Amino acid sequence: MDIPTPTLPDIPIRPFPVPGRWCVHGYYTLCPYAPDGSGRIVVAGADLDRSVAEVLVLDGDGAILDRFGEAPVTPSFWHTGLWQSWSPDGRFIYYQAGPLMTPRVVRRELASGREVAVDGDLEGIPPTGEPGLSASHGLLYAAGYGDGRYQPDQAPVPFRARDRHGISRLTFDPPGEALTLTTADVLARHPDRERLLVADREVAARLGPGEGLTLMLYCVRWNRQGTRLLFYFGNHCVVRERGEPRLAYVFTADRDLGDLRLALDLGFGRRGVHWGWQPDGEHLIGYGPRPDDPARIGLAEVRYDGSGYRMLSDHATGGHPSVSPRDRNLIVTDAGGPARDRVEFIDRRTGEVVRRVPLPKFAGDREPPGRNPQRVCHHPVFGPAGDRVLCNSLPGRHAALVEITPPEIAP
Repeated sequence: MDIPTPTLPDIPIRPFPVPGRWCVHGYYTLCPYAPDGSGRIVVAGADLDRSVAEVLVLDGDGAILDRFGEAPVTPSFWHTGLWQSWSPDGRFIYYQAGPLMTPRVVRRELASGREVAVDGDLEGIPPTGEPGLSASHGLLYAAGYGDGRYQPDQAPVPFRARDRHGISRLTFDPPGEALTLTTADVLARHPDRERLLVADREVAARLGPGEGLTLMLYCVRWNRQGTRLLFYFGNHCVVRERGEPRLAYVFTADRDLGDLRLALDLGFGRRGVHWGWQPDGEHLIGYGPRPDDPARIGLAEVRYDGSGYRMLSDHATGGHPSVSPRDRNLIVTDAGGPARDRVEFIDRRTGEVVRRVPLPKFAGDREPPGRNPQRVCHHPVFGPAGDRVLCNSLPGRHAALVEITPPEIAP
């Protein structure tokens, strides 16, 4: 099924369908465009008939320049592909390989095809290059992220072994993985530690010995300068039958995992989702609790140290927001789910939506829950110059990349 091009003269849409492949880019916090300005795009594609995924390098017109990394599809593929990302010089592409229980990260040199693999999960190499920092996808999916089922036997490390999981440092010359900041470390230094320990004991008393909160560190995200990162601490996707309070705290740190700061408290009834960096490298943007009603969300920002929290807009889709690198007043986000798939542009100064761009949706009003090939997250991401936005769409059996020209807003 072809992707129709809307007739909005100032918002042209350009599709990048790859015949026979279900394609997504990595994530909205990773730029899929090559850093050398060549216009190349790195994506992941799946052969649905064979349940096999691979990394694809496309040229500026969507033609395949290179393909590699063929591997069985895992549940996380339908969300973020193979976490494929460029090195800062465009020499390498990093991608995920192996099952969630025993993940591997591969660094491929494009010119030679030479590959180096290390244990771990990597959600994009830092903008300043190696080493990388890794948190476990397997724990997230074992907790229920992919299908809403709690499956502790599928966790690569037991949840309660909090000194054995967290954030690891990955090196490729020589190959190695070293656990650097553990979940236990962050819990011990957490400003809300006593309240968390009380909740931990309550879960154990109700569910039995050896039980407790399904705490983990997850979602490592880098600022554009490579000087700071954010990560989440909590249980993120706790399943209802466990009766745990939903916990999510956003911490920031420097690239050596020092200067640890609590930027956002999204636990114990305070809602929020999808926090990432703004281009200035100092502020975060995402959906957070409204000051007048913490049970409701709006588009907000905060400084990396937790100061200056403020609402930017009443917009409350819970989409994936980011700020244009060339116009700090232009924000892009999205809305998903049955019958409301679209990308939206917001003016920071007014908080108002200045343009809605509907996306074709093959599944129509019905969408299976969980991660599967009949559901896609749009994950809009600005190109390096801010003159284009790339997002995922699901126009037919195969998901396809769509490029949108952002609107110009008055200075």
